[in-house]
Amino acid sequence: MERTPVGGAASSDVEAARVRAQLAIAAAGIGTFDWDLVSKQLTWDSRLMEMFGYEADTFEQTIEAFNARLHPDDVARVGEALQHAIATVGDFETDYRVQLPNGDTRWVAARGRALGEPGEAATRFIGVAFDVTAEHAGEARVTRLLEAMPAGFYSLDREWRFTHVNAEAERLLQHSRDELLGKVIWEAFPAAVNSVFEDSYRQAVETGKPLAFDAHYPAPLNGWFELRAWPTPDGLSVYFLEVTDRRRANEQAERATRRLTMLARVSAELASTLDVQAATARLPRIVVPALADYCILTVIDDDGHPRDVGSWHVDPARRSILERYAEVRLDAMPMTAPVGRALHSNAAVTFAGHDVLDLLPPGTAHDLLAVLDPRTEVALPLRARGRTLGLLTLFFDDGHTPSPDDVSVAQDVADRAGLAWDNARLFSQQQQMAETLQRSLLTEPPEPDHAEIVVRYQPAAEAARVGGDWYDAFLQPNGATTLVIGDVVGHDTAAAAAMGQVRSLLRGIAAYSDASPAEVLRGLDSAMAVLQLDTLATAAVARFEQTDDERARGVTRMVWANAGHLPPLALHPDGSVAVLADWKADLLLGVNATTVRTENVVTLDRGTTVLLYTDGLIERRDADLDTGLDRLRKHLAELADRPLQELCDELIERLVDGKPDDDVALVAVRLHPQDRPRPPEAGPNRVPDVVPDDPTLP
Repeated sequence: MERTPVGGAASSDVEAARVRAQLAIAAAGIGTFDWDLVSKQLTWDSRLMEMFGYEADTFEQTIEAFNARLHPDDVARVGEALQHAIATVGDFETDYRVQLPNGDTRWVAARGRALGEPGEAATRFIGVAFDVTAEHAGEARVTRLLEAMPAGFYSLDREWRFTHVNAEAERLLQHSRDELLGKVIWEAFPAAVNSVFEDSYRQAVETGKPLAFDAHYPAPLNGWFELRAWPTPDGLSVYFLEVTDRRRANEQAERATRRLTMLARVSAELASTLDVQAATARLPRIVVPALADYCILTVIDDDGHPRDVGSWHVDPARRSILERYAEVRLDAMPMTAPVGRALHSNAAVTFAGHDVLDLLPPGTAHDLLAVLDPRTEVALPLRARGRTLGLLTLFFDDGHTPSPDDVSVAQDVADRAGLAWDNARLFSQQQQMAETLQRSLLTEPPEPDHAEIVVRYQPAAEAARVGGDWYDAFLQPNGATTLVIGDVVGHDTAAAAAMGQVRSLLRGIAAYSDASPAEVLRGLDSAMAVLQLDTLATAAVARFEQTDDERARGVTRMVWANAGHLPPLALHPDGSVAVLADWKADLLLGVNATTVRTENVVTLDRGTTVLLYTDGLIERRDADLDTGLDRLRKHLAELADRPLQELCDELIERLVDGKPDDDVALVAVRLHPQDRPRPPEAGPNRVPDVVPDDPTLP
């Protein structure tokens, strides 16, 4: 086998490497150059001459031919880069534009190196160049897009230096790109150090995952920004918008929503109960912390004196301190204090906390206010119908300042409370007047010697406290004792007025005519028709009578008639309870004046108790009247041994628990054993034991 000489093999390998390099350069579209710095001859390959728009016979192989094709704006920059590489015998790397004879512009990236002996000047400069027009066109499009964006954009390299800043970023960051490019972000914006900005940027770079967040940058930017930061191979890109106005609008909308919610709660609190005083006293719990750090509510009582009725502190540990301060502050406060001015001016008064502290004399109030230490106070009058009915005093700690909107909303709360309080005051006055009028019609019962009569009336807990229920007890001319129980349809002042008319008519008919119960009801029905009383009513009339024989035997007859009312109950001396009739009763009063009225008679032993009552005593929303009547019979039996006054009180307590759904009226009579006849005692309600020759005397 013929051996190839070693030297020949090495030469062949070098040639092969050279050919491969040429092929790679050609495939990549790379042109090469070789500049002899001594002879000044510049040698280009065919690819580079084509890139610059030269032919082999038109290229002069000089640096001037190179400069002739450079864009005028790039000549100085590229020349400086070349001279620096030659002077330092170093590397050259830059991009520049080439203007071709046909007017086209191309972007070229060049890389080269100056060569020379160590310690001596460079004698040769070689390198390569390649067309990067497509890349620059893409970058130009991206740049144009970034510049046109209505949002800020900047990019940072791995050393946190700005590498790109668009026009909107210049405006938002209040720095030009010339001021920012190449500068480290933490130096340009020191407030970002150790903030959400730095934490988020570093997290995005470390995790390789984009982040979105909102953050506030202090002065000089003094704004809120919405940011999107995503990592890139070269560092970090940041897209951001200023959202200060949007955030303020959202905050205003949230505050408005909270205020409307609070006002709705205030209205609901005041409207949900008839106990407006208690509801008003709870208002500080709604106002705090929505409008203030703590609050005291003051009202003016019927005597014209202010008193604090409610308070609340955002700090639970200080609520007891505030309560104690509210108990003593008004007594210690001089009339010249801001609270006094607010009460008399009918307008909100804002003042510093130390203003009040300086006015308070040494003592408990002064010490407690010093502990509370409010920075600002606002006293707002509770106004209604041109009057000041109290104050809503707001307290603000250091760092909290009430805005005009806060004061406006607080005044709205105060006015609503004032109106509710005044309505409650007026309602109470009207209620007392109506109740007094109604009670004036419900007279005290007579006091027969041998019968005890007890009457009770309790208005509904959640109504106008006046209605159509009534009772009556009186003596007829023949000496008989007559009891009446009735109920006019309705639960208002109109029903009370109608009740007064019906009651007066019945009493007049019975007192003048000495009529029996059925005749009394018939006469009442007729009178109502003649007088055109457009009302409906139920009524039961019971008269207690005796003959000489019945008196001797110790019994009494009860004659009674019923116009649509509940049946009477009898509690016998042995403790048993009986319903004196079934549910069937005659027609209501006011329906048909020609209705025939019937009477019932029952004989009762001495010691018997008879109870007449209205439906408010037994009726419940969750049960029918039969169930209520059974409950009444049960409790009446259990209370059989009680004195009559106590029995009536206990019945009402057990059956309605002091809070009746409807008006409650009852009249009870307990028959006593008769003694020897004796002269009548003085007094309009005292009757003699015996009226001679009168068989009906009880």
